[in-house]
Amino acid sequence: MEVIGIVCEYNPFHNGHIHHIKRIKELYPDSIIVLALNGYFLQRGEISILTKEDKTKIALEHQVDIVIDVPIIYGTQSADNFAYAAVYVLNKLKVNRIIFGSETNDIEKIIHIAKESDSKAYAKEIKKLLEKGLNYPTALAQSLKTDFSFMPNDLLGISYVKAILKINKKIIPQTIQRTSNYLDTSSCEDIISASNIRHKIKNKQNIDKYLPKKAFDKIIDIDYQKYFDLLKTIIVRSDDLDTILDVDEGIENRLKEMILKTDNIEDFVNKIKTRRYTYNKINRMLIHILLGIKKTDAKAPITYLHLLGINSKGRNYLKSIRKDIDIPFNFDKQSKNYDYEQKAVYIYDIITNQKCAKKELSNKPVIS
Repeated sequence: MEVIGIVCEYNPFHNGHIHHIKRIKELYPDSIIVLALNGYFLQRGEISILTKEDKTKIALEHQVDIVIDVPIIYGTQSADNFAYAAVYVLNKLKVNRIIFGSETNDIEKIIHIAKESDSKAYAKEIKKLLEKGLNYPTALAQSLKTDFSFMPNDLLGISYVKAILKINKKIIPQTIQRTSNYLDTSSCEDIISASNIRHKIKNKQNIDKYLPKKAFDKIIDIDYQKYFDLLKTIIVRSDDLDTILDVDEGIENRLKEMILKTDNIEDFVNKIKTRRYTYNKINRMLIHILLGIKKTDAKAPITYLHLLGINSKGRNYLKSIRKDIDIPFNFDKQSKNYDYEQKAVYIYDIITNQKCAKKELSNKPVIS
């Protein structure tokens, strides 16, 4: 039996995600699908417009069998660290394939680049180019001397493969052709990217044809002014910003200066942005400041699995492998991961006016 791992944020769940799952089921009709889900605060420093519970319910309604949480510490980090955590939890549930969307749909090229870029020589060269102010895709392309496009999902795919090579080389990486471009914010085809949908929401455009009604109905408003005000309070009163993850090289002084000269999060980010600090990196940094995630906690061990949801097929599968799972499903309340998960859900509730904390901290999965 094929046990397929997928990694998603569902911000929001849309027609492209339905296509992804349907394609897997066409290829492997009897497979178990295990989803590693990123929850409230996301890999590019965004805030989720669907709650974790709603994303879980929608996934289970669309043929996903098991939904497992990606710990918040890792879910808000750069691609390699995010991918490592996602592959780590999927491996604990014994997946034998990980299938992800890809712009090129060239898995052999992705595997080759993953192996090359993870070597010490190339890693050193990439670091030098990043220090010169190049963004990651450009640094990667220059160091490897390749014309590969390094589009967003291919970049994530490279990170998944690097994680697979470290964690369990028996897992087979596989791609599905993406039918939309993550960077495109103007297309109006039936399948468009989540970023395009969020762009259309921001501009008050109709989005109902791009996602199922259940997802459309569950989209929430984020109070970005409240988010900015919380950040402002933390930054102004903090004496140790340099201990926070991604706050590097004296940028804490710029943060303290610019937070007093701006009135909203968009202006603040624009004032902070430089060649070395891209929008994604700044947004991740701000989430880390918001949650208080320290550099010393960036690689805190994952000591438990948080099961978010499961259906009857998933329960039977989980029962069949339970004796081989070497990590508990009960919360480790002494762990850094648990500490930050608590902070994350309470802060998410404040800036979204939701009431997710009770469900999140009950450790009771959605049963389908």
